[in-house]
Amino acid sequence: MELNRPEIADTLALKRRGVTLALLTLTYFFSFMDRQILAILLEAIKLDLKLSDTQLGLLSGLVFAIFYATLGIPIARLADRTSRRRIIAVSLGIWSVMTALSGMAQNFTQLMFARIGVGVGEAGAGPPSHSIIADLYPPEKRASAMAIYSLGVLLGGGLGMMIGGIVAHAYNWRVAMMVVGLPGVILAFVVWLFLAEPRRGLSDAQRAMDAPAAMPSLWEGTAAMWRDRAALHLVVAVTLTSLIGYALTGWGPSYMQRSLGMSMLDVSRYVALPAAIIGSTSALLGGVAADRAAKRYGLHAQSWVVAAFKVVAFPFAVGFYFVDDPRLALASYFIAALFAGAYLGPSFALIQHLAPIRLRSVWAALTLLVINLVGLGLGPFLVGRVSDMLAPAYGAQSLRWAMLSVALLTPVAILAYWRAGVLLKRQPT
Repeated sequence: MELNRPEIADTLALKRRGVTLALLTLTYFFSFMDRQILAILLEAIKLDLKLSDTQLGLLSGLVFAIFYATLGIPIARLADRTSRRRIIAVSLGIWSVMTALSGMAQNFTQLMFARIGVGVGEAGAGPPSHSIIADLYPPEKRASAMAIYSLGVLLGGGLGMMIGGIVAHAYNWRVAMMVVGLPGVILAFVVWLFLAEPRRGLSDAQRAMDAPAAMPSLWEGTAAMWRDRAALHLVVAVTLTSLIGYALTGWGPSYMQRSLGMSMLDVSRYVALPAAIIGSTSALLGGVAADRAAKRYGLHAQSWVVAAFKVVAFPFAVGFYFVDDPRLALASYFIAALFAGAYLGPSFALIQHLAPIRLRSVWAALTLLVINLVGLGLGPFLVGRVSDMLAPAYGAQSLRWAMLSVALLTPVAILAYWRAGVLLKRQPT
């Protein structure tokens, strides 16, 4: 029997979903590499531009997050109506150019505006990417697919620190910014040409049939998310986890240099790549474990899997700040990393499962809005501000206690994941 055009398009989209997932993951990789390269360069930038820890915290978090998070909503709204592929490609080109321009900044204000530009560009990548993955992969495979996509966070952040540190050591922090930023422009053209644009609801046939024909308003989408208690608990859990993660990874290289006596090159060579590999393993294990748990016990078990991984990671994450020997401290750090990245795939997969078909990009954007305003915006800034406040009493060790105070929020996130699982279990499948 001859296939009609929609069926042919669906077949092609599913046939190319591996390539599409790879391109989205690579795009996410460049996103986090451009975003997190600042972490390894903070000490060099501080000396060159004569900045305080509070200013560095603003650059690492709030300045970027305000524009990244707030612009994500209108862009996601556009993505639910038009081509997600084109939005992702244009966004990638913008943030890559702005990352390169960051290397030309001569003072705090210029660097701040460059980081705003990076935030504006990156606002257009996440929500449409989540939406495309949800359309290409059914619920029982979605956590694993999201975990693969989330490798961009861990590999991008880790390799961004490694490449940035090595290049900055050989030249300076400005050249490092340019080296990391410019290749993304080439990738933007590849994404424009080869990324698949699946039909909305392709992997949720029955839900797509039941979805309303008219596009719900933004207010209706926000209200629907607010009414879903499981989704709210997931957002709280992933926001707290992100706040802790952004704060500690953003300041981690500085802490290793100030309190453990490591050089920028040491962190780049011996920490960045192992941490990226271990974190990526954590994300993949979390996605596979969550999908298996969902198949055996129900979708709610995915949230409990994340909670369990976080319980195991917590003592090692906290122990990192109580050890002065670099080798023992890094051993604790790497063990924590082996479990800490497991939340990425299941968290976003569950939110996409709960989201109405026509509002997947918007729900992703609303989630990222909260995550980035609170997590990315306040996390690094909070550590920098507390470090400056403690500096008169603790000197160079003020950063240690500032970071530890944020790490101690982890049990609250664990409780939120557990509660989300309870609420998900009560919902009809």
